[in-house]
Amino acid sequence: MPLRSQLFRNDARLRGCLAEDRWHVTQGCAGDYVHRIQIALIEIDGARIASGELAAKLYGPSTAAAALGFKQARDIVNRSYQSQADDIVGKMTIAALDDEMLERERGRKIMVSGCVCCFHKDDDRNA
Repeated sequence: MPLRSQLFRNDARLRGCLAEDRWHVTQGCAGDYVHRIQIALIEIDGARIASGELAAKLYGPSTAAAALGFKQARDIVNRSYQSQADDIVGKMTIAALDDEMLERERGRKIMVSGCVCCFHKDDDRNA
């Protein structure tokens, strides 16, 4: 199943995260793909992510805490080897983030320019 949200679908690194464990996103990772995860966590859960992490597109402690909170709220746990949620964005987490972003994007236009996302509600003419 491919990533479907506008925020994630064209990001090769996040598509890899959905497909293979070696692409899990963990503390210390950095790049546009991390910034997309940060945007999703802010949009979906109102996460508070440190400004330094946002500027550096860094998966640091506050981003990891936001991912953990997202997972705990949705009981995202791989029961084959875990008893509780962790702060890693892996297959199950990126799929859940993508599903929720897709729902938020419906009825809106989302423009992704680099890693800056602007959410605009459609006006009545486009409904």
